[in-house]
Amino acid sequence: MSTNYVINIGRQLGSGGKEIGEKLASRMGIGFYDKELINLASEESGLCREFFEKADEKASQSIIGGLFGMRFPFISDSSIPYTNCLSNDALFKIQSDVIRRLASERSCLFVGRCADYILREHPRCVNIFISSSPQERMARLCCIHSIAEEEAEEMMNKSDKKRSEYYNYYSYKTWGAASTYHLCVDSSALGIEATVLFLEEFVAKKLKL
Repeated sequence: MSTNYVINIGRQLGSGGKEIGEKLASRMGIGFYDKELINLASEESGLCREFFEKADEKASQSIIGGLFGMRFPFISDSSIPYTNCLSNDALFKIQSDVIRRLASERSCLFVGRCADYILREHPRCVNIFISSSPQERMARLCCIHSIAEEEAEEMMNKSDKKRSEYYNYYSYKTWGAASTYHLCVDSSALGIEATVLFLEEFVAKKLKL
């Protein structure tokens, strides 16, 4: 039986979920995957990463129309023929295959992209959702992007809507709902560093590491 395990993190924009995931993966000595999945999916499919960037964490729709006026961005002629209608569903399938392959090869931590649903049959996984208070989220976004609170709030609302629609569409579950995950954590309660340590202890106990 494989000793590989997987940590899947869902997160609100501005909650520090990516930073927490990076630090947790580093402390546990496992692979970390967030935007890196776009590069891997592009490389393995032979499709330009622009396809995956446009479809990233967006619910199903055809994206071919918006790109067809441009030079068609396939890497090679041996790729999927241009007559194929590349929907977000098709790109989700490609990215899902990458996630499953990585999880079969080594222990990993994935951020977003329905990894918890994609790996729902993995025997050793922990699914976590990270939220934070609106004030903490806005403060973090204002600092990172050098924007006003109004713009940060708009970013938060748009991101929550996009991520929930994407997750709910592909997983048939509810993004951010406690019943969907093994653990939901408010990062503003403990702060980033203490949340990382708390999650490390939780994962170790759940997986009996």
